[in-house]
Amino acid sequence: MKIRDIEAFCVGPRWILVRVRTDTGLTGWGESIVPKRRRAVVGAVEDLGANLVGTPAGRIEEAWHRMRRGAFFRGGPVIATAAAAIEHALWDIKGRHLGAAVHDLIGGPVRDRIRVYAWIAGDRPGGVVEDARARIAQGFTAVKMNATEEMDHVAHAREVDAVVARVGALRDAFGTDLDIALDFHGRVHRSMVRPLLAELEQFRLLWVEEPLAPGHDDLIPEVARNAGATRIATGERLTSRWEFRRLLEHGGVDILQPDVSLTGLFELAKICHLAEAWDIPVVPHCPNGPVSLASSLQAAATALNVPMHEQSLGLHYNTGYEGLPEGEMFDYLTDPTPLTPVDGHLPVPAGPGNGIEIDESMVEARHAEWQLADPDWRHPDGRIAEW
Repeated sequence: MKIRDIEAFCVGPRWILVRVRTDTGLTGWGESIVPKRRRAVVGAVEDLGANLVGTPAGRIEEAWHRMRRGAFFRGGPVIATAAAAIEHALWDIKGRHLGAAVHDLIGGPVRDRIRVYAWIAGDRPGGVVEDARARIAQGFTAVKMNATEEMDHVAHAREVDAVVARVGALRDAFGTDLDIALDFHGRVHRSMVRPLLAELEQFRLLWVEEPLAPGHDDLIPEVARNAGATRIATGERLTSRWEFRRLLEHGGVDILQPDVSLTGLFELAKICHLAEAWDIPVVPHCPNGPVSLASSLQAAATALNVPMHEQSLGLHYNTGYEGLPEGEMFDYLTDPTPLTPVDGHLPVPAGPGNGIEIDESMVEARHAEWQLADPDWRHPDGRIAEW
């Protein structure tokens, strides 16, 4: 069984789905991210695919290494996400060929379902209580939101107060029945992390995510020393177990957050097992589309140290945000059941391959040119702000 062709489809709201077909008629699906560099990602899928057409579809580990090591220049999110999507699809094909779920091929499940959390409040957080109440009505018991809008190196006290007020409003409304995670999103500079963490410790958050922007991982231990009892989570922009190993060796991280659409499926499982050696939990990053979620659940199913998982249903990006086309995961599935949360949990997908059936005709019909523009956030004096 050999790879016949590989093709990327850009579908609303901001998802890049990748189809791999074999000479035996089997089809598998993967998913890339980095939608703000969509054309670069699609080009990378084409380049990698040209090198894999005609090679055995079942030699997945070899293909993963070939895509990441087969050129003199390596690394970076664009190549990583293109390679990951192709690898998802190859696992999907192997599972379908053998009539088994992918998790059964990489060790078997250690759970029947997994708790998931839901996003609230958007990029510039607001309306948090109303949004959380809607999520609770849907059965969720955990939510995550962005902590801040733009925040300068030395922010006004009122900006810190606004963060505290939003979290406090949730605690006042729901007590500790609702678990709350806060995403700094790399927007908060080192000089503001300590003041924010000092104010937030009282709320007993699930975690504070990406407290610093990429490139500052060696400063995480300092952040942890100032975090009190607040757990530090990070890792969504890392691409391999080698990068996560360095993060673990630096110390200070309480929760890892790899994204299957950067690492690949089997690599995500390896990262989970690597984290076990440090007794660190993994909460996979996944505000993405249906194939990314299904692939991530396959890896998460095999690891004891995955207590929760992210998912994107109802995320603000899915509702026509800033001119993007509307779309939800269910739009591209022939049966939404495998990715439908029940009482705040998702089942481990039991079907063959990645456990979902993609509506190929819908993907082809909604393949269109869309542009997710750079946000270009600015401080009042005109300087670029972290998004």
